[in-house]
Amino acid sequence: MKLKSLALLTIASTLTSLSFAQGFHIGAKAGANIFKIDGTSMKDEFKFGYNLGAFAELNFSEKWGIQPELMWNQTNFRTANNFNDIYPGGKSDIEGKLNYLSIPVLLSFSPAKLISFQAGPQFGILLNKDESVFENGREAFKRGDFSMLGGVQLNLGALKLGGRYVVGLANINDIDDREKWKNQGFQVYLGTRIL
Repeated sequence: MKLKSLALLTIASTLTSLSFAQGFHIGAKAGANIFKIDGTSMKDEFKFGYNLGAFAELNFSEKWGIQPELMWNQTNFRTANNFNDIYPGGKSDIEGKLNYLSIPVLLSFSPAKLISFQAGPQFGILLNKDESVFENGREAFKRGDFSMLGGVQLNLGALKLGGRYVVGLANINDIDDREKWKNQGFQVYLGTRIL
């Protein structure tokens, strides 16, 4: 409940700031996620996934702005060989997939027109219920996620080329509190302004 309230507050604040922005642009972007889920019952390996979505640029000055986004993010994972030992009834050494509707809200600093440094929170809502982790179809993952992002973006006219590091702060393990599972990894993307 707290995560939903915080996400709604952030969206409302961002929309309110539109009226104060000196420059407003929207665009689309797509790229790759190189993520893993931290936890001893998960394999310690990065796996490829995809990201796709839209962004807005709200510039308050030449150097400072906010970049809210609405993204579909995919995290692929594999359970460890001992998953069934840690969680009886679970499936060891199987691949799974988590699809999130992610809402990053990034503070953007551009020391020059060509480059922007970005950082901020990301709220995630789990879209799929990956029930393949347990033999009985038991749900293993929480419906929400909260992360921090930091990265750099190259601004090549209307084109945007960027990379970020994502650190999960919320425990997405919905089984119990024995072990914390957190999303972590890299994102790379290519985007373009539409307006």
